[in-house]
Amino acid sequence: MPDQPAARVLIAKPGLDGHDRGAKVVARALRDAGFEVIYTGIRQTPEMIAETALQEDVEAIGLSILSGAHLTLFPRVMEELRKRGMDDVLVWAGGIIPAEDVEACKTMGIAEVFGPGSSTQETVEFLRREIPRRRARVTTQ
Repeated sequence: MPDQPAARVLIAKPGLDGHDRGAKVVARALRDAGFEVIYTGIRQTPEMIAETALQEDVEAIGLSILSGAHLTLFPRVMEELRKRGMDDVLVWAGGIIPAEDVEACKTMGIAEVFGPGSSTQETVEFLRREIPRRRARVTTQ
């Protein structure tokens, strides 16, 4: 069986949050692990994130947020993805997201949430496990 192509992953900073060190660390770790990474930079709207994901043909989107606006911004990102027919894109999140909000995030379609103290290796392993599952589902539909 031929090797799968490197997954294209988008790392995005929704909203007015200007702190991007964590997002850059994750982006570098994913690149080092063999993923093709596109980083949007800070202060992205949900529309900008979804449009970049569409234009770059990504398989996964990592949302990094520290501002506390996740319950407002994440549903908007998910809606913008749906509007563009990108329901099959794997979306995960990281940053400062209270434990009591994790279930709400997952209900809206965020596949996993990595909080403070999570290792970049956890994210790498998550993507290595979940992207092939998504690829298999898409090819059988």
